[in-house]
Amino acid sequence: MTEQMRRPRRAQGELEARVLAALREAPGPVTAGWVQEWLGEPLAYTTVVTILTRLHVKQAVARERAGRSFVWTPADEAGLAARRMRKVLDAERDRGAVLASFVTDLSPDDERLLRELLGGAGD
Repeated sequence: MTEQMRRPRRAQGELEARVLAALREAPGPVTAGWVQEWLGEPLAYTTVVTILTRLHVKQAVARERAGRSFVWTPADEAGLAARRMRKVLDAERDRGAVLASFVTDLSPDDERLLRELLGGAGD
């Protein structure tokens, strides 16, 4: 039996989560090689690049050309959360019901903040 056959499969998204954790711990923009080393497990460089590319497509990471390759950084957390919320909202038929359900569960502080933000939306 090969080593790969003995190793249990990772849960879906586990490797993506670990790659994101690596980028959050990074001192700045880093290469796929840096991420591979940080993960500290026997992963092929191409596997790390594939995961980073998938995360880029999902807009969870940003990349910038550095010579012949890229350096990677985690995406803005607030922007990522907002995109996820819009995706959920866009998938529903009754947007009003979704938004009503969302605002019903807001804390008083969050409700006040949302009102302030919406008050300035027309400016």
